[in-house]
Order: sequence, then C-alpha cells, then structure tokens
Amino acid sequence: MRSITTAIPLARSRRTRLATASLLSALILLVFSAGTAQAHHGFDDFDTDRLYYIAGTVSQVRWGEPHSYFSVTVEDDLPADTPEHDLPDGLRDAADSNPINAAPSYGGSHDELAVTIAPPSFTSMWGLDRELDDGERVEAVGYLGKSHNDEFRPVVFWVNDGQPVNQVLNEELPADPLPVPYPQGDQSSSGADQDAPSASAGSEGTSPVAVWSALGAMLVAIIIGGAFYLRARSRRT
Repeated sequence: MRSITTAIPLARSRRTRLATASLLSALILLVFSAGTAQAHHGFDDFDTDRLYYIAGTVSQVRWGEPHSYFSVTVEDDLPADTPEHDLPDGLRDAADSNPINAAPSYGGSHDELAVTIAPPSFTSMWGLDRELDDGERVEAVGYLGKSHNDEFRPVVFWVNDGQPVNQVLNEELPADPLPVPYPQGDQSSSGADQDAPSASAGSEGTSPVAVWSALGAMLVAIIIGGAFYLRARSRRT
C-alpha cells in the first residue's frame, strides 16, 4: 500500500514537470517568433504610400546586425524626380521600376535624414559587400518614417556613381515586390506635405504592436489551457 501511495505523488510530480517544461518551451518559441517577426517587418514604421528620391553625403555610419544605419546630408539642388539609373534584377519589372523612376525628390524640412538599410549579411548579396565610408555620396529611393519623418528606408540605393543596391529581396525568394502595391496613378506624392504622414500611414503593414499583442494573447491562452489541464488531471488521479 505504501508503494502505491508514494507512486501517486511521484506521477503527479512528473506530469507537473512535463507540463511546466511544455509551457516554458511554448514561451521560448513565442519570444523567438516575435523576434523573427520584428526582423522581417523592416518597412512597418515607414509610410509605404509614398516613394521619394534623395541624394547626399554619408556620415555616422553604423554597420551591423540586425540593420545598418547612416545619416545622409540631403543635397539642396535635387532634380524634380529620380534620375535615370540602372535597377537591380529584382526591381526591373514595371510594377516596381515605374514608381521608383517616377518618385519625386524629397522636399521636406530636414537637412539630414537617418537612413536604415538591411544588415551586411543581406546587403553583401544584393550589391554592396563593404561598409559605406563617411563623406561618400549615395542616392536612394525609399520611404519616410510614419511618426519620425526624419527617418528614411530605401527600397534601392546607389553607390559609386550608379551601382544599385537592392533592399527588398530576401534569402528564400529571387525577388519580392515593393513592400506594398504602390497606388496606381497617385499624383499626391509630388504635392504632398513631406513632413506629415499620409492618411493611410497607420493602416498599412503589420505594426510591431499588433505582432506583440497577438503573440501575447497566444501565450496567455497556452498558460490558461495548461493550468486547466493540470487541474483536470489532478482531479482524476
């Protein structure tokens, strides 16, 4: 009788440890998934309704993972729209090349823009296998930040007087389109207030807040489900 009585708490203890380990594994998986989701939503904080062309001098370069950063002092005498440049293979289809070539020049109030690009592990495969140097000139077409309009995220940029560097490819696919379909026939870009977000800026893409909220809800559901499971098992034994 004693051995049977002793075996019941031991069995319960093993089930409790197993359930706890499962919950911890689920938590680790959710945290990892959240980090991955964040890393693959590089355009979420940018107004992808409007493309702009910039050109200027690089400074304050920070090269590394998960993104590289640098500042561009914007030139005063920018052309009306994007100059004619070669585009990388992944952006030569009309759906991508037309809006890039038609992007108006940046005309906002900021003399300097903080630029975010892909990390070296990706950029080295897409046209640039070195760190940018302070003082060199770059040109770029991309998006302004939704809430911080002094931030800029290129879809393509050019170095060495015309060498294109793609910014919307990934490891698995040979090519991705621009982050969202560019509005066809959109004439608002050239006359828009470039220091103000567009009316739809908050509705495009999946925001980091939404990602974390969804993952948090999943975690709570797993914990509650595990607690009910343990309670039900303890009643049956």
